Amino acid sequence: MKRAFYSETIETFLKQTEEQIIGTLSISSEFADLQTQKNAWLIQIQILKDALKIFKGNIYFEFSIPRIGLRIDALVIIGAVAFVLEFKVGEKEFTTAALDQVWDYALDLKNFHETSHNILIAPILIATEAKKSNKLDEVIISTDKLLKPLKTTPLQLNEVINNVLKFSSDSKIKISEWEEGSYKPTPTIVEAAMALYKGHNVEEISRNDASAINLGKTSKAVADVIKLSREKKNKTICFVTGVPGAGKTLVGLNVSTTHIDKKSDLYSVFLSGNGPLVNILREALTRDKYKREKSVGKKVKKGEIFGEVKMFIQNVHNFRDECLKDNKKPPIEHVALFDEAQRAWNVEQTSKFMQSKKNIVGFDKSEPEFLISCMDRHKDWAVIVCLVGGGQEINTGEAGISEWVRALNKTFPEWHIYVSPKLHDSEYGAEELLSEIKKRKNVFYNENLHLAVSMRSFRAENLSLLVKQMLDLRAKEAKETYSKIKNKYPVVLTRDLNKAKKWLRTQARGSERYGIIVSSQAQRLKPHAIDVKSPMDPIHWFLDGKEDVRSSYYLEDVATEFDVQGLELDWACVTWDADFRYTDKGWQHMSFCGDRWNNINKTERKMYLKNAYRVLLTRARQGMVIVVPEGDSCDMTRKADYYDSTYNYLKDIGLNLL
Repeated sequence: MKRAFYSETIETFLKQTEEQIIGTLSISSEFADLQTQKNAWLIQIQILKDALKIFKGNIYFEFSIPRIGLRIDALVIIGAVAFVLEFKVGEKEFTTAALDQVWDYALDLKNFHETSHNILIAPILIATEAKKSNKLDEVIISTDKLLKPLKTTPLQLNEVINNVLKFSSDSKIKISEWEEGSYKPTPTIVEAAMALYKGHNVEEISRNDASAINLGKTSKAVADVIKLSREKKNKTICFVTGVPGAGKTLVGLNVSTTHIDKKSDLYSVFLSGNGPLVNILREALTRDKYKREKSVGKKVKKGEIFGEVKMFIQNVHNFRDECLKDNKKPPIEHVALFDEAQRAWNVEQTSKFMQSKKNIVGFDKSEPEFLISCMDRHKDWAVIVCLVGGGQEINTGEAGISEWVRALNKTFPEWHIYVSPKLHDSEYGAEELLSEIKKRKNVFYNENLHLAVSMRSFRAENLSLLVKQMLDLRAKEAKETYSKIKNKYPVVLTRDLNKAKKWLRTQARGSERYGIIVSSQAQRLKPHAIDVKSPMDPIHWFLDGKEDVRSSYYLEDVATEFDVQGLELDWACVTWDADFRYTDKGWQHMSFCGDRWNNINKTERKMYLKNAYRVLLTRARQGMVIVVPEGDSCDMTRKADYYDSTYNYLKDIGLNLL
């Protein structure tokens, strides 16, 4: 795949005229043919022709970073160093946002471009109107050979490049090998949604190494089911399973963006009962498209864009309510993709909601049964794709995957079922009911419908295994697993929240997002300025920048499992309260009510609390700090032994102490 609009040796670049270079850029460009863009290119070319006169190497203009849907202004390889150059034409200042931007580009290459993993990468920000400064930035190199961003004027660029080259003793980069390096990104779900909405395909924005079943294969398996169902006039349900962070939501978004044309009978809708996820994805897509449209001079209204996005990503409850208005009319979509399908409500919860909120008495269907019945209204064909996470039910009435199977067996005997053999794993809680579908006709098994490896953490694929072992009290196995991943994925332990905050800020580079996450039952963290009852807005927390006090970066507002499920951070601080305590007899499940902790006795509620910690401990892509605070002898609700045993259990697993 050609990643740059223009790529040549520096020698050829210096010989070519400005018109020739801009011509090549314009022909390759996917941007609108704006004079402002050509003027920016012209200035960049002039600066680089002057700065690169004495060097040999290669130069690339507009180098693609599809994971975040952007392009590097210029990438220059000289000797053993790759220089990532970001130009701010007309700017006099070096803003924090611009520094983060060029750092993000360099991080993307370092983390996701195979042949850039072990080379020295130098991000440089050039403000074209900045005043000349005789003092050059100090060259600071991290352990992974990535420099802290350097700031320079056009006149000093040559000197900065020379200064960096002195720090490299590595072998010269072999250009042909470097260019052949595969790009294996692991985007956040927000980045993925934006890239897919722009028209990128799932193969471009996701890794496809041999250690994981390719997301493209899973997407193709789902697409084949949809195609066959349409051809054969079948009604079909397809279960896509996977460990936390494996990319189930990404598969759903990929299918739905592929079939986004309302005029097509393949028109699909992405549905989720996860309110924060829906709101965040909608806002992110709206902001991104609004920014792109404005940048090319289009007059657009944010509200109109939001209206388009709202149809593409819907809250499952809104979809359900539309189907309630007319109990015979089928929905416009032939294909519905249900994210986190395991969180759909059981009969009791659905009936209770219908009576109290919709004034419908005697409603006797679970949410899965009703949703299948809505798609069953189609006269010809329909497909439901259930995206299923194991051990992810975290709230009252969430029925798990078993309710979908029960509904199929009870009411829809003619529907075809496509499923991964892995659905039998204990985490999905469907063993008994799945044994019943063996008696059905038209049940098909496909290994590609299960995503076995977490890609949330591109540094440690075994994170979900570590968390499972920790929560299942398999300490010896957890210790072995952590010993294998700790050099790539740090998990540190402390009793001091302020130390944890400092650690987060130290670890994060560029715009890497970090924040504090806690259990919704963690009600005795108030002395540490953490109040789970204090309202926070997930949109601001996840999407806004470092300057906004409502963002996660400020480390003031905290998010619970309900806010973060299905989403991710780069670095997380998990603050552990006395609601989930380690004891010699196993985990003790507690709920704080009034002025005291009470035992949780119901098996279902115990599972929800354990799953809440599973969600919290699998949110971070690059590393996390776990805080188990000290108790307080003056506070009977925060006794030392409520916390010490948990801390010691985690310490004995081998987590590094901060």
